[in-house]
Amino acid sequence: MQGFKIRLEPNNKQITKLFQCAGVRRFAYNWTLGRQQENYTLKGTGKNGGRFINDKDLRKEFTQLKKLDEYKWLNYYSNNITKQATKDACDAYTKFFSGKSKFPKFKSRKKSKPSFYVDTVKIKFTETHVKLEKLTESKKKNKQKFNWIKLSEKEKVPFGEGVEYLNPRISFDGLYWYISVNVKVQKEEKVKLIPEPLGIDVGIKDLAVCSNGEKYDNINKTPKIKKLEKRLKRLQRRVSRKYEMNRDGKKYAKTKNIIKLEAKINKLHKKLTNTRTDYRHKTTTEIVKTKPWRIVVEDLNVSGMMKNRHLSKSISQQGLHEFHTMLEYKCKKYGIEFIRADKWYPSSKTCSECGYIKQKLSLSEREFNCEECGISIDRDLNAAINLSRYKVS
Repeated sequence: MQGFKIRLEPNNKQITKLFQCAGVRRFAYNWTLGRQQENYTLKGTGKNGGRFINDKDLRKEFTQLKKLDEYKWLNYYSNNITKQATKDACDAYTKFFSGKSKFPKFKSRKKSKPSFYVDTVKIKFTETHVKLEKLTESKKKNKQKFNWIKLSEKEKVPFGEGVEYLNPRISFDGLYWYISVNVKVQKEEKVKLIPEPLGIDVGIKDLAVCSNGEKYDNINKTPKIKKLEKRLKRLQRRVSRKYEMNRDGKKYAKTKNIIKLEAKINKLHKKLTNTRTDYRHKTTTEIVKTKPWRIVVEDLNVSGMMKNRHLSKSISQQGLHEFHTMLEYKCKKYGIEFIRADKWYPSSKTCSECGYIKQKLSLSEREFNCEECGISIDRDLNAAINLSRYKVS
């Protein structure tokens, strides 16, 4: 299975319909969660109360609900949206009781992310468009065009006979609408790999330093990112001043100028995120295309590192967890063995020449100076070489 996520370019009427579909999904999710909570409170009262109602029973109950005059409006939207929303709510509810997640919250119209499910059988892709189910009730040919939404990229998602789709979802990120879908694709032929392992040391000074000497800079230190961040700070100050000007006691009025500025801020945030993600993709692809038989990275405690208030912003901007995830699935694609070294493995403190382990090594020491053999080497390169020699126990 290969995942695809592509931006949609709906017209104004289609945007309205997409928001309505997301609202239907939210309603069905909240209704399911409410029924589960209501049933749980009856536990032990002898009124068929219990811990959990099966999603099949809830879907039957929801079908009867749609026959009432008050809820007839639900019939104007795809039945698959409400079916999947009920399943999602039931899954979230059972995960809480199995200790896998926190208790599910009701979805708010203002705070929750607008999204909904599309049926795998009804969805259709072409080079430039995607067809969704029941955006229009009319069966006339000229009206059926309303179901087809333009894609921002051509021929990105496989289409045609025999192509299987799994779990298609439409979502809105505050700026644009996207469709994400998994597609069954044929496995690529195995490539010949170089009989040399590759160790990678990730950090803040540089994104990645490889044991073969390759170094990938930190993109957040480039003029391009610094310029965007400077512009972002200015816009945030302007919004803050506007809010203070329109303050009424403890309440803040949101004017049209504030809405315009916030839209610009959202676009800048999106641009920064996309630039960083694109750089990580290019870096990981370049590393994997060197085709070593094995890649070793350190299993970092990112959540613990984030507790350092001096480094937390730099660590979050680097996206180290995302970097590891990208590297892992690209290694699987090429048949490269991917290993996460133990987080307590002293890769930085060990001399790559003689194996001597230093007891103390502060972050300010960027050069590793061995007290035994006298070698002086870059701290990150030394760690990468040690990681390439890591032995799996």
